[in-house]
Amino acid sequence: MADAVRTSLGPRGMDKMIQSEDGTVLVTNDGATILSKMNVFHPAAKMLVGISNAQDVEAGDGTTSVVVLCGSLLKEAQKLLGKGIHPSVISKAWGKAVIHAGAILEKVAAPVKLRDREMLVKAAKTSLSSKVISQYADTFAPIAVDSVLRVIDADEATNVDLDDIRIVTKIGGTMDDTELVDGIVFGKGMHKPASGGAVIENARIALIQFCLSAPKTDIDNQVVVSEYSQMDRILREERKYILKLCKAIKKSGCNVLLVQKSILRDAVNDLSLHFLSKLGIAVVPNIEREEVEFVCKSLGCKPIAHVDQLNSEMLGSAKIVEEATIGGRGRVVKITGINDGGRTCSILVRGSNQVVLEEADRSLHDALCVVRSLVKKRFLISGGGAPEIEIAHGLTRWSQSLSGQESYCVRAYASAMEVIPYTLAENAGLNPIAVVTELRRRHAQSEAHVGINVRKGCITDIRDENVWQPLLNTISALTLSTETVQMLLKIDDQVAVR
Repeated sequence: MADAVRTSLGPRGMDKMIQSEDGTVLVTNDGATILSKMNVFHPAAKMLVGISNAQDVEAGDGTTSVVVLCGSLLKEAQKLLGKGIHPSVISKAWGKAVIHAGAILEKVAAPVKLRDREMLVKAAKTSLSSKVISQYADTFAPIAVDSVLRVIDADEATNVDLDDIRIVTKIGGTMDDTELVDGIVFGKGMHKPASGGAVIENARIALIQFCLSAPKTDIDNQVVVSEYSQMDRILREERKYILKLCKAIKKSGCNVLLVQKSILRDAVNDLSLHFLSKLGIAVVPNIEREEVEFVCKSLGCKPIAHVDQLNSEMLGSAKIVEEATIGGRGRVVKITGINDGGRTCSILVRGSNQVVLEEADRSLHDALCVVRSLVKKRFLISGGGAPEIEIAHGLTRWSQSLSGQESYCVRAYASAMEVIPYTLAENAGLNPIAVVTELRRRHAQSEAHVGINVRKGCITDIRDENVWQPLLNTISALTLSTETVQMLLKIDDQVAVR
């Protein structure tokens, strides 16, 4: 499994095309996505999927690296076991090695301030450089940084809730048309009022959770109507019931209505849309249940479960609600200039087809996670395999001060670290053995930031190329992969139960 995702590592890594049973096609090089789509049966292989997901949650990026590192550590462990070293000795030595590796990384890390937007953009670009949409990194990286800085207090924040940043994908236009919206975007059109156009100013917005359609019985009953007069009476009562609801909405001062999707019956029907249009109220139907919390936080409004609760205090307000047409292929609604809203924002991602949009969504999520990692731990390290070679060099020197089997184990751990620069060189079409040997020599001369320059196909000081990554990503990958291998080393038998 580690070898399967290894070819996807780095900016020159290859993409995987995944086809599911129902014929849906997915093109990605995100390690967590590839592994989550695999049908894995071996219990140890399932643990690799687990650490990839854990890395995705903790750091967001480096999901391929963590699996490649784990595979390399397992190979080294197999060699040590072949030499007759006990698993407990290996496990204990590697536990010490990972702590020492963290200390080595902290020595070469550079502190970063969240006010330094330029450095944050460089880190986000490094994350995007290995993605399918790498040529649009100049568009996406600033959007990722600005959106995170918009939802946090840069001086006090210790974490970022990425649920406050909503990504909406819409087919039409190109990736360059992707934009950050300070407000809410709905990937659907709205039913406009009879009097107004596509732009509503000084909007008073209500989010309702009740249905604007005729009520139904709780159980599946049939009503047989035999006379026309009875049929007219039913239709009259239905009109009266819906009109009463619409007038109550108008009375509250609402002029833009958001309606939550209903599974029991139609949330809105043609009759209610007609009445609301006559009353000068625009309607955005079918708001998903999981969107409600974000909408309420953004608008500063409260969801209304019953018409009796509807009053002006429950409404949110915004300067502009507008409907825009996307490249002649669909419409979106933007709510901007929100008064007393929460710290949230939306990103409207544009693209030519669904496969590209899905990959753009995943890539943008990774870039957001990189910025979140810098909020959690405000240190950057250089990329391009430099940190891994520096760890290998530092641990090799440290192993010389140890004695016995522990020294062997630490040296093996150091050797396993070299898989990252080896793979980066291999995927870039360079000679991996020559590259890793040269890197060892340069790092032995205290050039801690020298790494593989994939663009030029040589070894340079990676800081000059602006290739930076969060310290948290590498430390998290090291810790997770080492813990997994330690756990596997402690297992001596597999017992099947019914």
